[in-house]
Amino acid sequence: MTNGNVVADGGLTAEAQNVLDRIEEENVDFLRLQFTDILGTVKNVSVPAEQAEKAFEEGIYFDGSSIEGFVRIQESDMRLIPDPDTFAILPWRKEAEGGASARLICDVVTTEGEPFEGGPRQVLKSVLDEAEEMGYTVSIGPEPEFFLFEKDEEGNATTEPHDNGGYFDLAPKDLASDIRREIIYALEEMGFEIEASHHEVAEGQHEINFKYDDALTAADNIATFRSVVRAVAEQHDVHATFMPKPIGEINGSGMHSHISLFDEDGNAFANDDDEFNLSETAYQFMGGILNHAQAFTAVTNPTVNSYKRLVPGYEAPVYVAWSGVNRSALIRVPDAAGVSARFEIRSPDPSCNPYLALAAVIKSGLEGIENDADPGEPVREDIYEFDEEKREEYGITTLPGNLGEAVAALEEDEVVQEGLGEHVSEKFAEAKRQEFAEYKTYVSGWEEDRYLEKF
Repeated sequence: MTNGNVVADGGLTAEAQNVLDRIEEENVDFLRLQFTDILGTVKNVSVPAEQAEKAFEEGIYFDGSSIEGFVRIQESDMRLIPDPDTFAILPWRKEAEGGASARLICDVVTTEGEPFEGGPRQVLKSVLDEAEEMGYTVSIGPEPEFFLFEKDEEGNATTEPHDNGGYFDLAPKDLASDIRREIIYALEEMGFEIEASHHEVAEGQHEINFKYDDALTAADNIATFRSVVRAVAEQHDVHATFMPKPIGEINGSGMHSHISLFDEDGNAFANDDDEFNLSETAYQFMGGILNHAQAFTAVTNPTVNSYKRLVPGYEAPVYVAWSGVNRSALIRVPDAAGVSARFEIRSPDPSCNPYLALAAVIKSGLEGIENDADPGEPVREDIYEFDEEKREEYGITTLPGNLGEAVAALEEDEVVQEGLGEHVSEKFAEAKRQEFAEYKTYVSGWEEDRYLEKF
């Protein structure tokens, strides 16, 4: 049986034992064992804290057939194996009297104890194992944005912004500064290192930046971040959403992600003699990402609504190119050098499954290194101002225009499919084809307003 929490003599590892000690010290009486389905929805199984030792030693059984995209009914028995490094007290569950609640993020294994190939966390681990075999660890700095909206009298979410602030505004316009502060306090209690927070461009839109980390921890952090933001917002009777484009004709929410590779000598992306402070390895990795961008967009931008954000004019990238000076390109190289040398992928949005999204992007980049991919020359002009002829002259292609196009690109790209694995590729594409088919049958309010009386 594969279980990293148990040592050779059958006892628990020091990390697992430390969690048991903390459970007692912190008076924890319930544990939430968390994992995500293929679509990125956080699931949890709540167990009494007395079950923690059993969870570490044997895992906790659950019915995998009830989870989106997991397994068929005849293969339904699954187990959750907690990762002790992810233990955290849930700040909003502390009580004046009685015990606290804590969470552990889990890996999904089969009844035989083998990693389940359809578990999103396992998918990312497999790609990171490939990177390690090539001599690299992957560092990710995500920047997820979100909106805070008012609720109606019945407690349902509206699209009425909680404030009318703008980019970097202060109170009184930024009415949500207190909510952001409480979110930050909760995140810090759960082990996050917050670097900055501010009001974003649109009314009701916010961004909280947390420190970069290894790719697996970064994915765990994104999933945790979304849960914390929603929980704290609920306490203030407002609704937090990571929907990419909740309101038309204003900026949507992205999840720009900074990425770099490290090897035994340090930052493998760093080269102080280069104009952009990037190494040959960095350019190869960038080339792989650009080569497979159409395919992994299905994963990094996985909803019908994602493509309402990916349109020109709202600071979202549409064009498959790279630049150091403008934000119209898919990849931007910030002014950084040495240990901080990196580039920023600007297309992902916060509705994605973070494990699958990072796996797809990293796999594309690794393939670029293996095949000496060339990202081409940087685009030093605003691509939004290019006409089609000029884009063709520069060799600039566009991201898929809708979810259907993105899924079709995914199904034609063997590299991204390999990164996701056969099970996830098949189940993910099937779910997204169905979502897009349902969308095509829906008649929107825009169509009714425009056509009902006209024709």
